[in-house]
Amino acid sequence: MNHLITGGARSGKSRFAEQLALQHAGSVCYVATAERRAGDEAFAARIAHHQARRPPGWRLAEPGRELAAVLAAAVPGELLLLDCMGMWLMRFFGTDGDFDHAGWQQQRAALLQALAATQASVLLVSNEIGWGVVPLGAETRVFVDELGWLNQQLAEVCQQVTLVACGQPLCLKGPA
Repeated sequence: MNHLITGGARSGKSRFAEQLALQHAGSVCYVATAERRAGDEAFAARIAHHQARRPPGWRLAEPGRELAAVLAAAVPGELLLLDCMGMWLMRFFGTDGDFDHAGWQQQRAALLQALAATQASVLLVSNEIGWGVVPLGAETRVFVDELGWLNQQLAEVCQQVTLVACGQPLCLKGPA
């Protein structure tokens, strides 16, 4: 079963996904998508906060751009928690703001194909960013557009979709 969990910043979406993962009877693999960039201490603190919440028995995968490889290697009965899709998308932006569109298209297609084929259960965490205005900056517009389109594609292939707001889950698709 594939489950997309979306919500705004600090909505409780990661915590909700982690609670679901804690209920899983089999092994859990936390797939960390964020890239640590030198000099961003505030972001490093966010990563440390997420790490502190994870149980020591969870396996950790840090695949960089190649999320599909983690899904392809997963075994039946395993649960993968991918957190988060927006951080994964950021890996396709260079430090100068240039976007690797070809690499993104290739890896996004591979992820969607692997998600449809995996024998594991997958929880995908992603930011809901479609409620804001159109950003002024070109880089931010690309990010908003690409993540919005990815979220739509993920929702289409996932059996369950949950929106989290104020720490409260709202089922949008699938069993409640």
